[in-house]
Amino acid sequence: MGRRLPPLNSLRAFEAAARNLSFTRAAEEIHVTQAAISHQVKSLEDFLNVKLFTRKNRELLLTEEGQMYWPQVRDMFEKLAEATERVKAQKASGPLSVSVVPTFAVQWLVPRLNRFNELHPEIDVRLKAWDSEVSFQNDNVDIAIYFGDGNWPDLHVERLLEEHLFPVCAPHLLTGAKPLKTPADLAHHTLLHDDNQDAWRRWLQFVGAKSVRWNRGPVFSHTAMVLQAAAHGQGVALGHSVLAQNDLALGRLVRPFELMLPIEDGYFLVCPTAAADRPKIAAFRQWLTSTIEQEKLPA
Repeated sequence: MGRRLPPLNSLRAFEAAARNLSFTRAAEEIHVTQAAISHQVKSLEDFLNVKLFTRKNRELLLTEEGQMYWPQVRDMFEKLAEATERVKAQKASGPLSVSVVPTFAVQWLVPRLNRFNELHPEIDVRLKAWDSEVSFQNDNVDIAIYFGDGNWPDLHVERLLEEHLFPVCAPHLLTGAKPLKTPADLAHHTLLHDDNQDAWRRWLQFVGAKSVRWNRGPVFSHTAMVLQAAAHGQGVALGHSVLAQNDLALGRLVRPFELMLPIEDGYFLVCPTAAADRPKIAAFRQWLTSTIEQEKLPA
């Protein structure tokens, strides 16, 4: 005769509520209503015939029975997740879904992606260009490349590339009617901006070009558009070292000055910790890091 076990949904609701000590945060995590969490916990309490939670001064607390039960339930879910990942890891071919910042995809990743395809024809990369962070569980994404400070708790995070800011322009602006010889000469040229207009202010302050008005010129929603405008001679853009690399290598853009402003944020590879060593993800991680090392980019 089989053992009588509590419903899995009730256990999941209890584990999330116990870990967060909040029905509200548990509901957000599982993507159900707070009422549903409360109902599932009540169902589990009825099954066990004990109280698992109590409220004191508006705080949700575990009862003595709840404190005894929660570690066992938590360990059960962790073991289930590990077993699931081991089974999934056996499959090293097929689609690999990658979420990536749109401009990084266009300017850096896509021009190099054929190298990965040649190395791993058994893996079909599916790029999803999203500006926002993803839910790996709900958005069907295996791995992501984020731009930020690297603070994504409970995920596997690897720094890929640092960024530096410096002006870039079409080659003919170096020798035109108003040649660019010093940062002060920017006062005679159109400044091109992405959404972060403050970047020009910070760079000009960094180099001491106080006479240049930083808040003038057209604004574009993506850095790729800014670089395209600069390549067509429409003005001077503040280039990101990673994103401008291809256009600089091809000679479409040049750097009128060597001064670079380092920025704290960078590009990071992010994925669920339990999935980091799955064959497909490990192959993509290794290719990214080796490509960066080969190109001797800052990382």
